[in-house]
Amino acid sequence: MPDSLPRHLNTADILASLREADGYFLCNNERDVSQSDFKNRLMPMTTVRVAPARDEAGFFSVEVSGGASIHMDLIYKQVNPLERLRIVRQAMPKTLLQCVCRGASLFGYRHYPENVIRLVVREFAKLVDIWRVYDFLNHVPNMVPVFEEVQRAGRLLMPSVCFSTGKEHTDGYYVDKVGEILEITGPDVIVSIKNFAGLGTPKRLGQLVEAILAAFPGIILHYHGCNTDGNDIGRMTAVILAGAKLCDVADHGYGSVYGQAPALTLIQNLRDYGKKAIGIKIQALLKSSDILRKERKIYEPFESPYRGHDPTVAHYKLTGGAVGTAYEQADAFGFLDRMPEIFQEMGRVQVELGNWWSVTPGSQILWTTAVNNVLYGRYERPSLDLQNLILGRYGPLPFYDPADWICEKVLQYQRADGKPWWQILSQERGLAKPPDVDLAAERARLAAKLERQVTDADLALYLQFPFDALSYFQFEAKYGKTWLLPPEIWFRKKPFQAGERISFADERGVPHSIEIISTRREGDSVFTSMVVDHHYQTLSCLAKGSKSTAG
Repeated sequence: MPDSLPRHLNTADILASLREADGYFLCNNERDVSQSDFKNRLMPMTTVRVAPARDEAGFFSVEVSGGASIHMDLIYKQVNPLERLRIVRQAMPKTLLQCVCRGASLFGYRHYPENVIRLVVREFAKLVDIWRVYDFLNHVPNMVPVFEEVQRAGRLLMPSVCFSTGKEHTDGYYVDKVGEILEITGPDVIVSIKNFAGLGTPKRLGQLVEAILAAFPGIILHYHGCNTDGNDIGRMTAVILAGAKLCDVADHGYGSVYGQAPALTLIQNLRDYGKKAIGIKIQALLKSSDILRKERKIYEPFESPYRGHDPTVAHYKLTGGAVGTAYEQADAFGFLDRMPEIFQEMGRVQVELGNWWSVTPGSQILWTTAVNNVLYGRYERPSLDLQNLILGRYGPLPFYDPADWICEKVLQYQRADGKPWWQILSQERGLAKPPDVDLAAERARLAAKLERQVTDADLALYLQFPFDALSYFQFEAKYGKTWLLPPEIWFRKKPFQAGERISFADERGVPHSIEIISTRREGDSVFTSMVVDHHYQTLSCLAKGSKSTAG
């Protein structure tokens, strides 16, 4: 077989090559490292800068989209997530692009109507080669519409089983779950083990892979883990030795704390076992990290205030992708000093609510419940999402229900009709499938707000995040593609000086410059004049209501 897999191969050829491979493949998870270690702030131009080296490095795939990154692109980076994918595709033409999708929750935080799910997947499947799909309750029916659209588009499907620990989480449970998935998808998929928080020992994960492969000998297994406890190299080594063919990794120059463990360390580990990382070019791998080490300095303000590995994640089980956001929220709302207490409570809540998987949207439910329990008393202020969870709105709880006293506190909270909790459960329990939306009416509504025609791609973003997508569209119409600015300018906090020249290259490598003519304060606003090279005219911008220093 070839030393690497050309991107132009069809899915059947790729899967056949994976089955025959004498070695393993690496998937670079830039998206999860950005989400886990840098609060999702990685800018497109950083990806573009490292893209040539990454494309040469020989990764099976690079995950650059999905999860929370879609929403964060819109609200923090002012970039269209689909345009971001087009840019990365141009910059890395040889490499398969991967995303992670939350099943019926798509790239958001709630279940969407089925016609919205299908529209969104169709639009993103035009640009995404591999779809890693999961459900936070491992409820397979929640993933079926995504499965169907991905396979219809001819893309590689990577259905996932979320993994955790505890007496309920047996090999038998996970083998049955893989079987349930394969009954729907057929065998021509890559099954992913989603170890969302980096749980379990290397021995435990190796045993799980052996059990799945014993039940389904021809299946291709992928491992996705987080390195929160610092032990994911051990787990990845174990799963590869047990027969998995792919692992998610990070660049050693970027991340590797709450996100994925470094590729080079895994390669060095497995070399002693005679296992080869197929397609990987070490010099290109080194060059990627050299580039990213310089870029990483730009993103230091977004790193967690608590740096270093945390073995206690085995207790609180928060997914790596949510750790940075949790610290950010705690800092913003003034309870950062209570994080150890909150994590302790989160472990208790995890067990009390059913010991399922702390991934979106479940991670938000567990986190909010733990915070409210610490701040206001145990289950004294339950969220609507927690009520919906207990009522089975997201799907059935896989192992057991919460205790009666929890159901009473949660379901009777602010209940106006006086119904007791057991009556609420008996009358209202069950999966709530949102009704299909009127796509034509939503398209017309958005077109009226934007005063232009609306594409299917526009609609796919708007139906997931109506307010934030609209704000983004309006921002871009007014200010243009501001994400083209280099990240060191985008995140700069000190003021710009008169006469300062900002030089940068766009996504095609064409050089541009902005020269600051003058900056002055008028009341609480800042008035800046500048020369932008591609307009060859002076532009004046008034930043109204600015309380910052001039700049």
